[in-house]
Amino acid sequence: MSLIKKDGYDFAFNPKGCESCEGNCCIGESGNIWISRQEIEYLKNHLNISIEELTSKYIEKRGYRYSIKERKLAENNYACIFFDLEKRQCGIYEARPTQCRTFPFWEYFKTNKEEVIKECPAIKEL
Repeated sequence: MSLIKKDGYDFAFNPKGCESCEGNCCIGESGNIWISRQEIEYLKNHLNISIEELTSKYIEKRGYRYSIKERKLAENNYACIFFDLEKRQCGIYEARPTQCRTFPFWEYFKTNKEEVIKECPAIKEL
């Protein structure tokens, strides 16, 4: 088992855990899926669509930042627009934004470890 560890976090991440997960990090309460302008450009190229099509279908501006849109599944239950519900996996994995790439090692989880343990079956306490 190859655990991923990061300084400052008292938990590790086992990538194999994603195989048995239902996509908990991509589904749940509504939130922000931040994406930078550079990542938007990369995603546009990855999907081979125009910036206009990408921003109208998949991106929304929130204040001075951009977020990937979500779709409502049920009351208080949303999924990233790029999450494939049938395959239970990310549809843009190679082009996913930094926020997704760095999960679960978010600053927030340094002091809210119980929350990420509850959400993610790949978390292992150290």
